[in-house]
Amino acid sequence: FLAEWQLENLKRLDVNQADIAPLMASLIGVPFPLNSVGTLPLEYLNNSAHFKAESMFTNAAQVLEQFKVKMYQKKKTTLSFLFTPFKPLSDSEQINFLRKIRLFIQQQKYDEAVSLCKALINLALEGLSYYHTYDRLFLGLSISASFVGWTTYVIVTIIKAHTSLTKTVQTNSKESTLLFYCFAFVGTAVAVFLLIQTCPWTYYIYCLLPVPVWYAVVKEIAVIEDLAKNLLSLPISQSVGFLLVCTLGIEILVFSFFYRSTLSIGLLVFAGWPVITQLWVQAKRTTLVWILLCVLLAVFTLMPVVGREPNISLVVAAGLVTLLISCFSLAYLCRSENKYRSNSNLKIHFYQMLSIALSTYIVSSTHESLKNKHGLPLLNQIISWMTLVSSSLLPLLSPTFLFQRLFSILLSLMSTYLLLSTGYEALFPLVLSVLMFVWINMEQEALQHYGLSLKPKLAGFNFACATDITQFRQLHLDDIRRSFFFVFFLVTAFFGTGNIASVNSFDPASVYCFLTVFSPFMMGGLLVLKVVIPFVLVSCAFETIQVTTQLSSKSLFLIVLVISDIMALHFFFLVKDYGSWLDIGTSISHYVLVMSLTMFMMLMNGVAQLLTTQRLELPRRTKHHSM
Repeated sequence: FLAEWQLENLKRLDVNQADIAPLMASLIGVPFPLNSVGTLPLEYLNNSAHFKAESMFTNAAQVLEQFKVKMYQKKKTTLSFLFTPFKPLSDSEQINFLRKIRLFIQQQKYDEAVSLCKALINLALEGLSYYHTYDRLFLGLSISASFVGWTTYVIVTIIKAHTSLTKTVQTNSKESTLLFYCFAFVGTAVAVFLLIQTCPWTYYIYCLLPVPVWYAVVKEIAVIEDLAKNLLSLPISQSVGFLLVCTLGIEILVFSFFYRSTLSIGLLVFAGWPVITQLWVQAKRTTLVWILLCVLLAVFTLMPVVGREPNISLVVAAGLVTLLISCFSLAYLCRSENKYRSNSNLKIHFYQMLSIALSTYIVSSTHESLKNKHGLPLLNQIISWMTLVSSSLLPLLSPTFLFQRLFSILLSLMSTYLLLSTGYEALFPLVLSVLMFVWINMEQEALQHYGLSLKPKLAGFNFACATDITQFRQLHLDDIRRSFFFVFFLVTAFFGTGNIASVNSFDPASVYCFLTVFSPFMMGGLLVLKVVIPFVLVSCAFETIQVTTQLSSKSLFLIVLVISDIMALHFFFLVKDYGSWLDIGTSISHYVLVMSLTMFMMLMNGVAQLLTTQRLELPRRTKHHSM
């Protein structure tokens, strides 16, 4: 880069963003800004050594004054016996520094004065950081206690309400009353302590929240004791192995937010799951397809982020592959039993195939037109918007039999996704969907393998008849694996073709089939839709697994809540308040994303239920018979 601009013979000199304020102040001859934490970059000043030394001395005095103010504020709001000052910069040390710097300037030892000023500024900045984060440990422990307490409470609720591991224990009213008063006393003591220290109102939330949470946990101490007895009765190697597998799984999810390639490792482990559990013995063909699709999906997270190099030919290829699969599906429907097909169902399937073909053509012709500087054709734009609107309605017209409804959802969403694609990402929802179909079959094999239920006939399964709450069974250890698979596939949908935590990952070319005039809200809405489509596909598959394995959504989502809470605790400790704005923003966005994961999953579950169970009936023509 330097050679291209013929600058390789010059020394590069970078400055921090904060250093610009004191530099500007020095150049125009005004006092340094009051809250500036920058260090004056002397290399940019063409002036005398005396001026530089005096400027650095002023800079050091200004930063030191901020340190003193911050120390006074913290000392004022902290009990004297609990206050710990910043020892490297005590009052005597401050006086000693200032006296030495002034002496060096008087003796014209400017270099020594400048180096001492820099040392004082660095110490003052360390002290500022020390007092800024003075309560970090205290607040961090309070928030961690809330996380751990809440997660423990959810686990206890799962065990108590959705498993048969514990027995119903009668609670002693006297013990419950005593426990309540103990926790009430602790809460009052914490509130008084915060009041004496005149803490902000947010401190009360952080510090008082663990009290009711842990009260709810301790109330269920009998359940915890029963659980402990059951765990101790198991072989130690089995318990340790289970904990190690859970820890490794969650760590892979956390690392995937920073390194997309970590998801490939997880998918390769998923590929080996049927082999490790001996599931392949009873379903060899399904296992082989599962392994191939896991490996194929693992390739996507190793590829560069979408938007770098548009490749419309891959979008066309994705459309053609979808059409080919649709033709096989149509042929299967035509040969199937009468109860699974009708003329109206075949018409809807045909319309969806036509929509896929149109979307493939529209993407190709639109980008060709834009490449030739002819703009976006009006007909293409109208068809694109019509496809977008119809994609949410066509699945509701299809029959509610399992594979027909799921395939209808795939075709409708794929027609929209193709219009929003510019490269290899067009193949991603297709591979993901086929893997979801195989996952549904694998879970049925797993149910039979563990003897939880007989293998039902999935082809005849009807979503509309799967809402009987009395059929729900108790949780099994394998259901934790199912919930983890769901979270993992959601994260894969999240980062499969790029890091959606950053707006920079999006390419405006994705929306060129809909509009070419800059419209941030419209473009943002279309890009969000593109991101949501893979989530909907995964959620529909999980909804299917939930009803076919006879599990209540509440029990599975409580397990998901535990997984997301443990991940959130990880990201809480990874939040940064230093470095570039991108680093700080990314760390905060990761934490917020994981915290909102459960609410987002509940929303997606609602959408999946709507798409799988509801059906719109078209008005039929009435036949009149002549007498």
